[in-house]
Amino acid sequence: MSAPRRTCPVCSREIAVVGGRYARHDPPGRRISFEFISCPGSRRSAPLLATEPRLFDPEEPPMEGQGQLF
Repeated sequence: MSAPRRTCPVCSREIAVVGGRYARHDPPGRRISFEFISCPGSRRSAPLLATEPRLFDPEEPPMEGQGQLF
C-alpha cells in the first residue's frame, strides 16, 4: 500500500506523507556532489486534510436489494 502524496510547501514536488509528516526528499534539480541534501520541507508536519476520506457516503441512498444488517 502506498502512502498518500501531497505537494511540498517548499519545493512544490509531490511527496509521500507518512505519520503526518512529509517524507525526507531531495530538493528539485540536479545534485552537484554525491552528498544527500534534504529539502527544507523534509520531515515538516503536513497540514490536516479539510475533509477525512470516507468509505461510504452517508447521504447516498441504499442500493436496490440491500437489506438491513441487524
